[in-house]
Amino acid sequence: MSQTYSSDKIDEKFMRRAFELAIMALGRTSPNPLVGCVIVHDDQIVGEGYHHKAGTPHAEVHALAAAGDKAHGATAYVTLEPCSHFGRTPPCADALIRAQVHRVIIAMEDPNPLVAGQGINRLREAGIQVEVGLLREEALLMNEVFVKAITTGLPFVVYKSAMTLDGKIATETGDSQWISNEASRSYVHELRDRYDVILVGSETAIHDNPALTCRLPNGKDPIRLIVDGMLRIDEHAQVLNSSKQSPCIIATSRSASEEKLNRFKNLEHVEVWQYDVERYVPLNMLMRDLVHRGWTSVLLEGGGKLAGAFLQEKLIDKVELFIAPKFIGGNGPSPLSGLHIQRMADAIMLHNINVDIRSGDLHVWGYIR
Repeated sequence: MSQTYSSDKIDEKFMRRAFELAIMALGRTSPNPLVGCVIVHDDQIVGEGYHHKAGTPHAEVHALAAAGDKAHGATAYVTLEPCSHFGRTPPCADALIRAQVHRVIIAMEDPNPLVAGQGINRLREAGIQVEVGLLREEALLMNEVFVKAITTGLPFVVYKSAMTLDGKIATETGDSQWISNEASRSYVHELRDRYDVILVGSETAIHDNPALTCRLPNGKDPIRLIVDGMLRIDEHAQVLNSSKQSPCIIATSRSASEEKLNRFKNLEHVEVWQYDVERYVPLNMLMRDLVHRGWTSVLLEGGGKLAGAFLQEKLIDKVELFIAPKFIGGNGPSPLSGLHIQRMADAIMLHNINVDIRSGDLHVWGYIR
């Protein structure tokens, strides 16, 4: 289907308002996308809304309810194609048709195969003028998590690490608190609030004994996931009972002690996922299992061996690195000790790179294709 879009600055203004609404639910809608909707009549906003979380009314429903009769003959601005199928809520395309809007401007098609242009077609068949593609690239970026999960069955994975200028994530003695400064650490809690799952390996869980919670006011604790093929973690580890908001999952293998498995299975807020392999956890399968549970984004926080394995299996989409203006020397661990590339020609490249040094640390982020 050909993509057309309006170049009118007024249309762009109202679509940007729809984006502002959509991101109000950042980190709260999985496995659904972020969606905002604005209803405009005679160049005035008469209704607006956004999707709050899965299983609740979609953005269009909120906006139409606010607009009431003023939706008749109006223009609807929506950041994602209105759905055309019955899920946990009725089709939004039908709601727009019943409201008798005159025009619908859509930032991007829905990549969900259950929709994929059908909502657009339904609107056009009802005689509604439809334009698609206004601020499409920004819409794709806003819903990068949803697009990755719905098109591949894998979650969007972000690797976050803090290191010194000489590339160390800890001293030779294992001391790592704190490499980055307070501003950088505060931003990390914003990431924890945004993503569904926070993931570390058994080494990090054992040696650092982290809580892996979000410390922002009104923040959301992510699902805590520990990759521990030998089930080495202690049952009194802080991460196992650091939050009552979300479960802690331990992914292990058939090499785990049966007696220890039984003890862990009796812990409140703890789930044990055991894979039928020896000594290690199949990462691709683990990631797919997360999506099956409705968790579509992962913040990988360490350590270097696990992060290297994730990169080796091409499971990382984005990298957030904090480089502190410090040197510690020695043979401390690196942020990607589990990655073993023999030739510089095979080095993994970052794309769409951004750099910020305002906090005092060098913050570098970019994407891995």
